Amino acid sequence: MHLDWTALGQVTAVSIGVTVAVVVVFALGVLGLAQLEGARDRQGRTFALGLTQAGLCFLACAAVVAYGIFLIVPRFH
Repeated sequence: MHLDWTALGQVTAVSIGVTVAVVVVFALGVLGLAQLEGARDRQGRTFALGLTQAGLCFLACAAVVAYGIFLIVPRFH
């Protein structure tokens, strides 16, 4: 039995990289929600910016999860 250690290392590196990226994007979404809560007292641009930031970040996380499910489930191919 022969293992391709280079390919295994590449898969591991990409998996760790994507995991860290998704966690960072999710944290930025939570930060946007925090800005949204802080902007309730003072109406202005921060309200819209926080809502937009949170929406885009959570949408990106959902897209990554959907793509992962697409790759795993063979019926979708």
